[in-house]
Amino acid sequence: MAEKNLACIIRQTKTFSMDISGRSKEFMEKDDTSSDPFSTATSPSRASRGRRSSRGDPITSSPGRDLPPFEDDSELLGNPAGEEEEEDGEELFGDNLEQDYRAIPALDRFDQEGLDDDDDYSEMSESQRQAAEREIRRRERAEGITAGRMRTGLMYEESDEEDDAAPRKRRRAERAAEGDIEDEEMVESIENLEDMKGHPIREWVTMLGPKTEIKNRFKNFLRTFVDSKGHNVYREKIRQMVEANRESLVIDYGMLASVEQVLAYFLPEAPAEMLANFDEASSIYLYMYMYACKEVVFSMYPKYENIAKEIHVRVAELPLIEELRSLRQLHLNQLIRTSGVITSCTGVLPQLSVIKYDCNKCNFILGPFYQTQNQEVKPGSCPECQSTGPFEINMEQTLYKNYQRVTIQESPGKVPAGRLPRSKDAILLDDLVDSCKPGDELELTGIYHNNYDGSLNTNNGFPVFATVIHANYITKKDDKLALSALTDEDIKAVVQLSKDERIGERIFASMAPSIYGHEDIKKAVALSIFGGEPKNPGGKHKVRGDINALICGDPGTAKSQFLKYVEKTAPRVVFTTGQGASAVGLTAYVQRNPVSKEWTLEAGALVLADKGMCLIDEFDKMNDADRTSIHEAMEQQSISVSKAGIVTSLQARCAVLAAANPIGGRYDPSLTFSENVDLTEPILSRFDILCVVRDTVDPVQDERLAKFVTGSHMKHHPNASESQADEDLNELNTSSTVEPIPQDLLKKYIIYCKDKVHPKLHQMDQDKVAKMYAELRRESMATGSIPITVRHIESMIRMAESHAKMHLRDYVNEEDVNMAIRIMLESFISTQKFSVTRSMRKTFGRYLAFKKDNNELLLFILKQLAMDQMTFQRNRFGLDQDTIEISEKDLADKARQINISNLSSFYDSDIFRANRFTHDSKRKVILQSV
Repeated sequence: MAEKNLACIIRQTKTFSMDISGRSKEFMEKDDTSSDPFSTATSPSRASRGRRSSRGDPITSSPGRDLPPFEDDSELLGNPAGEEEEEDGEELFGDNLEQDYRAIPALDRFDQEGLDDDDDYSEMSESQRQAAEREIRRRERAEGITAGRMRTGLMYEESDEEDDAAPRKRRRAERAAEGDIEDEEMVESIENLEDMKGHPIREWVTMLGPKTEIKNRFKNFLRTFVDSKGHNVYREKIRQMVEANRESLVIDYGMLASVEQVLAYFLPEAPAEMLANFDEASSIYLYMYMYACKEVVFSMYPKYENIAKEIHVRVAELPLIEELRSLRQLHLNQLIRTSGVITSCTGVLPQLSVIKYDCNKCNFILGPFYQTQNQEVKPGSCPECQSTGPFEINMEQTLYKNYQRVTIQESPGKVPAGRLPRSKDAILLDDLVDSCKPGDELELTGIYHNNYDGSLNTNNGFPVFATVIHANYITKKDDKLALSALTDEDIKAVVQLSKDERIGERIFASMAPSIYGHEDIKKAVALSIFGGEPKNPGGKHKVRGDINALICGDPGTAKSQFLKYVEKTAPRVVFTTGQGASAVGLTAYVQRNPVSKEWTLEAGALVLADKGMCLIDEFDKMNDADRTSIHEAMEQQSISVSKAGIVTSLQARCAVLAAANPIGGRYDPSLTFSENVDLTEPILSRFDILCVVRDTVDPVQDERLAKFVTGSHMKHHPNASESQADEDLNELNTSSTVEPIPQDLLKKYIIYCKDKVHPKLHQMDQDKVAKMYAELRRESMATGSIPITVRHIESMIRMAESHAKMHLRDYVNEEDVNMAIRIMLESFISTQKFSVTRSMRKTFGRYLAFKKDNNELLLFILKQLAMDQMTFQRNRFGLDQDTIEISEKDLADKARQINISNLSSFYDSDIFRANRFTHDSKRKVILQSV
């Protein structure tokens, strides 16, 4: 209808232009004789009036009677020199004025293609004509804006042009952002976003054009990125996020860099520009991603905005990991990735986000004001009553967000020797709060900021700024070391390794391969690393599943070396010393923040080792008060704190592996274990395994040990021949018939077992355990040694579960129980006096012989006979003999006690010859060359 009306207007206009010459004379006569004030006010010159009447555009102009009055026609015509033209200009009106409007047939011709005289148009009403004219004016104005031809004089007064420049720029920017006009800056950024035209990165990414292009590219990345299998990665991640009602979408930096290299380059260099002024449209660079992500999510799930008002983008897998002690001025305002342990954290506090104020004088609501991290935003005056206050926060309309401050400290294993661990404060906002607690080891990705700290300036006397990390993404290291961190090939290798029939022996042999001997300690360490299963029947009483072990013995027997090996092998370990750790250093303590004056909870070593192992060297050097503080942590696996108004309980679910030296420096076998070690019975009963290491004189073993140490040094020398060193070590390991597991594969095996294998006790032989416990109780009372309590039953159960884990079994069988009983007996017997040890070995010989080769048992008996014979000859002759003779009958009598009658295979074995024993069948003696 509008098109038809437009054609009708054009046709009527042609008629009007052809008929105008007949009416012009009458019109001009009236104009000359008129004394109406309207004509004098609106027509400073007749020439201009005549030109406007004769040459005005009839299509876009209304008749003269409909025009509103104007104060100055020069404003409409764009001619500021109108008055001078009236005085000095040429007079165009003359006597032959009518000749200007005469008809000229030769010139009054029209192009036939543009005429539509054949069409029949109905007459238009006044309202239809006005509607058509409005449509024409709207089209011309739109065409003029796009081409840049719109005259400012038609829109604004010239005197107000400077005052309205900012609103015009803002409206133009809004139209450019909405796509109504093509902003020149935006067009250039689309063509080449990499060319920053000399601008700094942080300034470039906040400009309208680049910001819009960055947003569009990131939206396209979320919608179109696919993996190697053709799956849309982030569409699936968004679906999972919506199902879990989360507010964070994690993007992989490597994926972003593979598709959008420019965005990946801008991200670490300019991660944030604080939203200091909303009118200047400066925004956080990560928020660009947030807005783009928000559009994508809400377009896929329109009603999700009712659940999550904002969608936060978290950047994961940043390539470079910075240590806390390596952060410098270079890293300020950049995106960094660091790691450490959470040592303290505050409560979750509300932080002002969008503030509105009430004026106390006129009750006018001021705002909203967007709060920044660095300064508090307050209104200067009320726009309603012009008063300067006072103002109160409108609690109903003010918006808050979650805020938490944590302290991250360097991991204990990464602190250089002789240095103190460094720490930094980190700020967690929104859904990141309460994502970690004291003791968690994590990797943190965030923006490294600096802020003003008055206390630092007071102490140092000159301007010094404090630094803080605004967290963007947090991932726990124990989560990364879990099963998800293992590849499919790793899992296949672990499952294939578990099918080995001698996997348990291979694991024992793989513990600390650089340490010679000490098989009992290696078994204890292996069981402690794998651990048992915690139990919580009915959710009322927790029973720990971790295995605590204590190594005590003479100096120089590799006790500390075992702890260092565990520190490098187990998934999560905290190493400390008894002499350098106090009670609060091991458990937890409360400390007042020097700046905020708030009490915060600080975690100790046992809390930091949650779900891992805590290694304590020089355990005997701790005082009684400090050792008493860890009683609760070793049994209940929790630490209760009630100080400074903070009443809480922290988790300390860790195994304790401690090393101690005996009183006087060397272990005295004529005394009991409690008499050799300055430890009380309550603390000793909390250790599942007690290992005694004695440095006995044995020429054969001493020589083999010396060769092993020298061979190990030769093997690891950079200029050594590996083949020759391996041959030397193989000669020393002839007694070991199992092949150790590579350490990398062993670590993956441990991770898989601890996460996936949870053995049960429904097939356990309860009668055997009960009988064993009764016999141990009787022997402990008779010998007056360490008392056997119910905790030792639980210890045997935990060791059986740990042994089942090594074999990837979901149940505990008889083999696991027998191994647990054997290790428990060896631990108990080794702590007895020398006079009691022999009798107890004879009593429990059938248990101790489990999983031992007959040749190993016979070799142990033969070594004892050789030691007794050597002592006898030394006491009789006063000198050591080169050769020791042992009667074959003595060995046969000892062998019959453990149900071994055939000794011929033992005499022909490699283990017999490797220990320098020879058998003389004629004389029926066994010879050993010393």
